[in-house]
Amino acid sequence: MIKTLFAPKAKYIDTALLVLRIGIGFAFIMHGYPKVMGGVEKWSYLGTAMGNIGITFFPVFWGFMAAFTEFIGGIFLVIGLFARISSGGLSFTMFIAFLMHQQMGDPFTRSSHAFELFFVFMFIILAGAGKYSLDYLIGMKSYPRTSRSYTVN
Repeated sequence: MIKTLFAPKAKYIDTALLVLRIGIGFAFIMHGYPKVMGGVEKWSYLGTAMGNIGITFFPVFWGFMAAFTEFIGGIFLVIGLFARISSGGLSFTMFIAFLMHQQMGDPFTRSSHAFELFFVFMFIILAGAGKYSLDYLIGMKSYPRTSRSYTVN
């Protein structure tokens, strides 16, 4: 009885992906919007974080791309459109944010949020958006319309 009580329910995987996408997506919409509206000064500041991987040219461009990725990527996650592509951009953005915090000497407690979100987005890249998404609805090749088969031990 205990085993069945705590056994994962495969039938809830797509619902879990929907809840994850909506929660993280809305958070990134709210997080990215002020950055997109922040203008050139804000984008330039954000773009300097790319220096942590040796890219020091066009900081305004890179900063705008980070802000745009957070905002539009959040929208795409909520509706489940291009979820894997959006998560790829968001995971890269979180990786750069983590490196920025490390370079600034921030404690792990300050940089851990970006570190954790990197793995959330990696999960979405691997799992996809699930069947409650526009990706599934429009029949993208990476989301077959057949039911998933999960085994539970």
